[in-house]
Amino acid sequence: MSYPPHPQYPPGPGAVAPLTAYPQPIPPPPGHAVLVVSVNRGPYLVPAPATSKFKIDGRTVPIPGEGTWHVAVPAGQHDVRYTDFIGIPVITTALVAQPGAAHHLSFRFGGWRNRVHDGHGTDVTRFGMWSNYSILLVTLAVVGVLCCGGFGLVAALSGTS
Repeated sequence: MSYPPHPQYPPGPGAVAPLTAYPQPIPPPPGHAVLVVSVNRGPYLVPAPATSKFKIDGRTVPIPGEGTWHVAVPAGQHDVRYTDFIGIPVITTALVAQPGAAHHLSFRFGGWRNRVHDGHGTDVTRFGMWSNYSILLVTLAVVGVLCCGGFGLVAALSGTS
């Protein structure tokens, strides 16, 4: 399924540096496109964008926090991802950037799963790790079963002697 290209930005004054995040719309340099990246804070005590790194083709793009950011990227295929502080992918997607076009990506850190959606609301997540809360619940359940099972086993063995 293909979508029509996003509207182009009007030309504006000033030079735009590729792979730099801007909080306002920017005109794409010649041969480049613009990623419009929206990031939510997630349900976490510490916002997910503050502890994660935004990367395009393995290069870190500093995005200071939640909100909408505009990043100029060269036209072509790109690997776009958020990683945790040690580099483990949290959300990944792939994108083919058309020169002069704006491509919207919405990174959503959720209570159960982390997802990325395009400008049309389509889920374009290639990999979305379970959220920290769902990992914590599974860990607590496993530890609870092991702990309670261990106590039950010790009680059963001590009751038979």
